[in-house]
Amino acid sequence: MPLTRTGAPTLRASSEAVFVTRLEEGGRDGFRLAVKDLVDVAGTITTAGSAVVASVATPAAADADCLDGARRAGTVLVGKTNLSELAFSPVGTNPHFGSPLNPLDPSLIPGGSSSGSAVAVATGLADAAYGTDTGGSVRIPAACCGVYGLKCSAGSVSMSGVWPLAESLDSLGVLAADPARLAEGVRLLLPDLTPATTLRGRVGRVRVRLPRLGASDPRIDAAVDAALAAAGLEVVEVELPGWAAATRAGSVILLAEAAARHGHLLRERHRLDPLVAGRLDEGCALAPEAVAAARAVGATWAEELAAAMVGLDALALPTLPAFPPKVGTASVSTLTALTRAANVAGVPALAAPIPVPGLGLPASLQLLAPRGGEAELLVLGEFFGATGS
Repeated sequence: MPLTRTGAPTLRASSEAVFVTRLEEGGRDGFRLAVKDLVDVAGTITTAGSAVVASVATPAAADADCLDGARRAGTVLVGKTNLSELAFSPVGTNPHFGSPLNPLDPSLIPGGSSSGSAVAVATGLADAAYGTDTGGSVRIPAACCGVYGLKCSAGSVSMSGVWPLAESLDSLGVLAADPARLAEGVRLLLPDLTPATTLRGRVGRVRVRLPRLGASDPRIDAAVDAALAAAGLEVVEVELPGWAAATRAGSVILLAEAAARHGHLLRERHRLDPLVAGRLDEGCALAPEAVAAARAVGATWAEELAAAMVGLDALALPTLPAFPPKVGTASVSTLTALTRAANVAGVPALAAPIPVPGLGLPASLQLLAPRGGEAELLVLGEFFGATGS
């Protein structure tokens, strides 16, 4: 199948850059799934959002393992979605295949790296979309576009046939416009998922202050508190002193692993997104001792986080510390400040849109659960869908 871009219906902005490759059209009767163009689909090339990769790619001989549940269910695969090049940017723009436009406001970033997946479900082009999440790449675009996004536990879904970025941090995930379609998409990805039968109704509220960034926008913090109260959940305050160190360690691990895997692409630097080339340079310059130290911090952090979750259904905090920035003004460190720590610990995480009174944009609530807690997160997600978010 040739590499194409296909126009799509207009909401508040053109969505022409959502798909890199269009597959089946599909009617409204069947469940329509889109997949990020890191996922192999038999007979199509996988571009990883990169002109360099696309120029030498050959059609995949087989589907990625993660499509097995969707194929067995007869799901309509509507297309492969655009992304930040190599999945290496939380901004969501792409200079090679065009940038998906945020349907809430085209002047704002769509969030990345799974930008096409978020825009596809936000605009109704798909009922659910698969994305990958290495430092927030499902949750950040979900937050920017006002949809739901669930990152699965590390190792819960086979990554065979999925283009890697940083293998110790990579996870698959699902985006959808509402909790019901999110749950259906997750069941396709995790066919053996056991429904959650009981919840404590108790969550830990985390308030993160990071060096140079400080606390979240007070309007976002207020929206999170209001959403938790409206859902009728018992809320307890939880301190996580290792958060900032875990976030820094996650950045080091990501840069190092990405450079080890993709540093050879710097031979064609002139064909790479400058942001991606710069991040590969950073990874190549890291000393092995710094990477080893970061991994040690990550192991300690996983223990701290697990201990903090004892007796709770989840930990709650914003997905983003600020509202989505305008295109051309985004900071990588700000966008990932509240998401990367979940990847370091390998825990599942949900982003859910919540209202902000008097503002046209939603905020996004993030919930972190213990490993294997995807079913519990889906139930909690229904609480916020039911409260009008």
